[in-house]
Parts: sequence; structure tokens; C-alpha cells
Amino acid sequence: MTKLVRQSLTAFGASLCETVGACPDPQGTEVLVRIHRCGVCHSDLHIQDGYFVLGEDKRLDIRSGRPLPFTLGHEIAGVVERVGGAVRDAAIGDAVAVYPWIGCGTCAACRRGEENICAASRYLGVNVDGGFASHVLVPHPRYLLPHAPLAAAFAATLMCSGLTAYGALKRLTKEAALGPLLLVGMGGVGMMGLALARGLFERAPLVADIDPAKRAAALAAGAAAAFDPEDTSARKAIIAATDGGAYGVIDFVGSERSLGFATGALAKGGKVVVSGLIGGTIALPVAMFALKAFAIEGSQTGTLAEARALIDLVRRRKLEAPPIRERPLAQAQAALDALRAGRVVGRTVLTM
Repeated sequence: MTKLVRQSLTAFGASLCETVGACPDPQGTEVLVRIHRCGVCHSDLHIQDGYFVLGEDKRLDIRSGRPLPFTLGHEIAGVVERVGGAVRDAAIGDAVAVYPWIGCGTCAACRRGEENICAASRYLGVNVDGGFASHVLVPHPRYLLPHAPLAAAFAATLMCSGLTAYGALKRLTKEAALGPLLLVGMGGVGMMGLALARGLFERAPLVADIDPAKRAAALAAGAAAAFDPEDTSARKAIIAATDGGAYGVIDFVGSERSLGFATGALAKGGKVVVSGLIGGTIALPVAMFALKAFAIEGSQTGTLAEARALIDLVRRRKLEAPPIRERPLAQAQAALDALRAGRVVGRTVLTM
């Protein structure tokens, strides 16, 4: 019997460790994928900790419903190794990216095709075992997306950092026609957002990050200009560069400071889309919503249809991947530690 080798979370707040078991045998519509690459995402840190930060010393406890040992990882690419008896649309050996945002299939969101916001979700690496492993069990072949000729590492990262950026950018199509977008936070998702924005819109976006190395990487990747949010003159510089402020801003950080900076750089009638999960609270004068006619909108990953459209866009426009560093699966904890310390430019991808 094939072994299932995993870097497992055995206690919340503790380091990952290797566990070995038997691979599940796919039944019905299930597909067993041998993993070749799995990206390391900042949300993996929240799950490892067992909570999200809500601000004012409050936490959202997410430990329940995840029996340990648990396998993190939701940016998955690999090959089909075995299929259940009811599978007709996948063949052994198919090279695929795995859409991980799997819903219950019956709720209102799922019926609309928005499994990514299902309230009873079965997200791989979030609610059920994911990709820091040799294999993953996928409930249906519709979640398998052929990615050739894209490299497996790039295809894997498209399933979260790419899809999160794409979903947020699509919410700002109207604003992007009025002027350059501002992207706040040049981590893995932000760098992916920069690459996709250059493929989607006429104007190259502006970017902001507190890390000079990340600002330099963004400029090298084609950003129109880069700003330091901690520079007291940055907001005025953005307003000057955009003739009154940015109409569309994406906050890829999701903290009190990043959202405060984003709203401060908005033009009248502009919109901020928040996709980051760092946490915190923010206080804004209620009257300013009407006086500046601005909006703040949340965005969570993207739909299966958007994932297919994203892979098609990257193929068609021949978009380049953001910086990707590959590390072996056995270094999963070291990769998480580097991400937590802010030492990652672009994305880290584990190899199996």
C-alpha cells in the first residue's frame, strides 16, 4: 500500500512534524493526487496558531473542527494517481492544479457557484487535510484544473495567492479604468496581484510596502512607483501621482495600519478591497463614507470559474510568475518560520 507522508500539525502553536500513514483509497467521484508542489501561505500561520487576530486583544478561535494531526497547505499541484469508480473526467497521470475552496455543494452560496464563501466549507488544508504531504484526496474531478504549459510551482500558487489577487482585482475593473490602482502589501499575494494587474489593465499599478526589499522587487516587476506607508509624505505623494488619489486600492495586508493607509490614499468616489488577514480593528468617521462617497469591500479567494479564467489568462497573456523559492517538504516548518519573520519575497513552494 502507498504511504502517505505528511508534515503534520500535532498541536496548535507547535512546530510541524513528519507523520506517515496509509494513503486513502478513492471512492466514487474521489481522486487521489500525488502532490508535486504546494505553496506556503500566510493563512497557514493562522491555522498553525489556532486563531485569527480580531483586535483589541480579541481572537477568533479556529481550533475546533480540525482533529489533530492536521495537514496544512492549499496551493496544490500534482498528478492524478488513482481515481474512484465513478470518475469519468480524470485520467491517471493528468498534471493538474487543485482548486481547494470546496464547499458543501448545497447551500445558497454553492448553488451560485461561490463555493469559496460556503458556510460549511471543506477547504483543503483549512478544514480538511491539505497539501503539505505526498498525496491529497480530492472529492470530485471538477476541482482539478489542467495547467500545462505552466510550471507546477506557478500553477500551485495560482490556486490561492493568484486567485485571491485575481478576485480582488476583478472587483476594481471600473476603478482601474479611471487611473492606476494602488496595491498595499507586496508579499506573495501582492506580488501576484502586481503581475496580474499588468496583464488585466492598461496602467501599471502603484504599490506600497514597509519593506524596502519588497518595494525594490515590485519596481523590478513593473510597478509604476513604490511608496513606504511609514513615510509621512507617502499619502500626499500618491495623491499627487494620481491627480487626487487612487480610485481603487487593494489591501493585501489586512491590518489597522494598512487599511488606514489605503483609505487615506483614496480619491473621492474610490473603493478599497480588503483581502489580507493580519487582523486588528479600525475606526473611521462615519460621515466620511458619505462625504467622500467611498466604499470598503471584502474579498475571499475566488470561485472555481474564476480559477479556470485565471489559468486561461496567465496562459494567453504569458504572464510571468512572481519570485518563487522551492524548498523540500521536510523544510515546511522552516518555510513557515521564514514567512512569519517577513523574510520571504514572493512565494515559497514545497517540493515533494
